[in-house]
This record gives sequence, C-alpha cells and structure tokens, in this order.
Amino acid sequence: MAEMGSKGVTAGKIASNVQKKLTRAQEKVLQKLGKADETKDEQFEQCVQNFNKQLTEGTRLQKDLRTYLASVKAMHEASKKLNECLQEVYEPDWPGRDEASKIAENNDLLWMDYHQKLVDQALLTMDTYLGQFPDIKSRIAKRGRKLVDYDSARHHYESLQTAKKKDEAKIAKPVSLLEKAAPQWCQGKLQAHLVAQTNLLRNQAEEELIKAQKVFEEMNVDLQEELPSLWNSRVGFYVNTFQSIAGLEENFHKEMSKLNQNLNDVLISLEKQHGSNTFTVKAQPSDNVPAKGNKSPSPPPDGSPAATPEIRVNHEPEPAGAATAGATLPKSPSQPAEASEAAGAQEPGETTTSEAASSSLPAVVVETFSATVNGTVESGSGAGRLDLPPGFMFKVQAQHDYTATDTDELQLKAGDVVLVIPFQNPEEQDEGWLMGVKESDWNQHKELEKCRGVFPENFTERVQ
Repeated sequence: MAEMGSKGVTAGKIASNVQKKLTRAQEKVLQKLGKADETKDEQFEQCVQNFNKQLTEGTRLQKDLRTYLASVKAMHEASKKLNECLQEVYEPDWPGRDEASKIAENNDLLWMDYHQKLVDQALLTMDTYLGQFPDIKSRIAKRGRKLVDYDSARHHYESLQTAKKKDEAKIAKPVSLLEKAAPQWCQGKLQAHLVAQTNLLRNQAEEELIKAQKVFEEMNVDLQEELPSLWNSRVGFYVNTFQSIAGLEENFHKEMSKLNQNLNDVLISLEKQHGSNTFTVKAQPSDNVPAKGNKSPSPPPDGSPAATPEIRVNHEPEPAGAATAGATLPKSPSQPAEASEAAGAQEPGETTTSEAASSSLPAVVVETFSATVNGTVESGSGAGRLDLPPGFMFKVQAQHDYTATDTDELQLKAGDVVLVIPFQNPEEQDEGWLMGVKESDWNQHKELEKCRGVFPENFTERVQ
C-alpha cells in the first residue's frame, strides 16, 4: 500500500508539472500573438543584461588568467632546462660552480613560488567570484517561469470575472423552457446551485492568483536587490585581482633581477680567471659555415705556401736580393746544422738582408729561420718549432665543438689546438674552411696523412 501511495504521489506530481508546462506554453503563445498582456519590468531587464555582461567578462578573464598561468609554467620549464644546461657545461675546475648551482636552485624555487601565489591570490579568487553566477542565473530563469505563472493565473481570474457577469444576467432572466419544465419551488434551488458553482471557481482562481503573485514577488524582490549589488561588486573585484597579479609580478621580477645579477657576477669572475682564454662570441655556426663543395674556390689565405716567399740558404755568399728571394724553410732535423754552418760563413752585411726578408714572412717562419741561421737551435721551444708538420702556417684554437660530417673532416672539441697547413691543391679549398692537424694527434703519431683534415674556420680563433 505504501508503494502504491508513493507511486500515486509521484504520478500526481508528474501530471502537475506537465500541466504547468502546458499552461506556460499556452500563455507565452497568447502573449506573442498579442491576445494576452505580459507583465514588464524594464529595470529588472536592465539588471539581467548587466548580469549577462558581467558573466561574459568574468568567464573571459578566467580563461585568460588560466592561459597566463600556463605561460608562466612553460617559462618555468624553459628556465629550468636552461639552468640545467649551464650546470652541464660548467666545468668542475671553473670558479663559481657552487654559486651558479645555488642560483639555479633559487631560480627554480622563485618560479614555483610565483606560480603558486598566482593560483592562490588570483585564480582561486576568480573561481570563487564566478561560482556565484550559476545559482543566480538559475534563479533568474525560475523567476521568469513564475512570472508566466502569475500572468496565466491573472488572466484566468479575469476571464472568470467576465463570465460571472454573463452568468448573473442569465440567472436573472431564466429561459422560458426552464420555467415551463420546472416547478416554481425548484427554480430557486437551480439558481442557487449555479451561483455557488461560479463562486467556487472564482474563489479557486483568486487563491491561485494570490499564491502565484506571492511566489513571484518574493523571488523578484530578492533578485532586484542582489543583481545591482553584484554588478557594483565587479569594480572592486577587478581592482583586487589585477593589483594582486601586478604586485606578484613586480616582486618576482625584482627577485629574479637579483639572481641574474649574481649569476652575471659569477660569470665575470670566471672571465677574469680565464682572461688569457677569452672566448670570442661569433655568429651562429649554422649561418656562416659554408657547405663544402657548394662554394667557389677562394685564393689561398695569407701565410700559405702560395703567398710565402721561398727562402734558400746557400753556403756561398750571394747578393742581398738573391738571398732574399731564394731561401727555403728547413723541413728535417738534418738541415738545421747545415743552415747553421751557412749562417756562420755569412758576411756581417748580409744580416740586414735576412732581417728585411723575414719582415714579410709569417711569425713562425721568421722565428724558425732566425733560430736556424744564428746557430741557436736548442732542445726547448726551438726544437718544438722544427717538429711542426711540413708547411705549418699558424695555430688556431677551437672555440666550439664541431662534429665531423665527412671522413675528410676533423672532429673538434672546444679548446683543441689545431696546426694549420696548406691544402695540397689550393683549388680544392672551399671558402671558410682550413686544412690542419690537431696538435695532440701530431705529437703522438707524426703521420700527416692519417691525422690531417678540414674544419670550419669560424669555429676557431687564431692563437699564434
């Protein structure tokens, strides 16, 4: 029995809701056709327009704030990876390594703190602010439905009032057939019944009108007070939100500026400690290194054999001009002794001629020649000069790592010293490329054919 009762209540409620929807739909149709008047409240409609505008602006602000937070998160990740790269390239023996590591940790913590404060002081506040809109929006919609119910009840009551007047006219003048069919004593009861039925319908309609009006006015009064207050609150909310964001960003950049200044001081200290190995900043290698084989051949660089006068030392004295033009650089350990004897037999006047000739030569050629002709070859630096590969022109030091892409290229690491030698065929030299052998390979193997290779010039810097 309880279940049947429950089902009966549920069925009755569903039937009531369906009847309400039908009545509202009928009322709206009559209002649109102009057959029924509609209650209007222009002040409330303006409040609803402001509410919809405020909701649209708040939703957009929330979306843009989430985008901003995502950007902060992305910048945090990028900054973290950049600092990790710095830690990897910072060699253990460089000064300031611990300070650089500490700065990187503080940098990471600063980004995390900035992001969290933005979430707490801006995003969560934004979510709370927008959290009140769905309930108010639902109440506005419900208020609209109750207004239709009120209009429908009002129209129903008015129609009964009009019908009452017509019925009273009919009751006052009974039809002749009724008078003839019913006795005189029965006509009074019939009139009383019709009056009572009409009064009952009118009383029910009046009660429904009063109830619908009360429900509508309660909701209307609450919204009339709440909507303007909500609209005015937007100013203070926007001020607080953007002040919080601006203040957090300002403090973040101040702290970040201090960390950047500390990192700059560490790097300046590193530069001072390694002043003799200053790294020159060059253009990006990918933009300047020409592709081998895609460039037209360029003239041999200064200091190559094609641009260096030949020097030949003879046992017999020669005229000054001839001695200058015909000398050649010794290439084997057996030649310095002969060169020394020739230098010993040289006339005093020929010294000036040799010096004049040496002024037009690269530094390494002049130094080697001077040490030979003066008979001062020693086992120290002079011996090292004579142990250089044939045709040696000058030394360079790699400033960047270079990965060889072909079998005829040198694999370089930053700091490698390369002994530059001329191309066997100058026409094979591409613009921007040099031929050489790494000093470590030459000192170990002394085999030019196995060790030499080409490399991009702008990855290196001349040191001698």
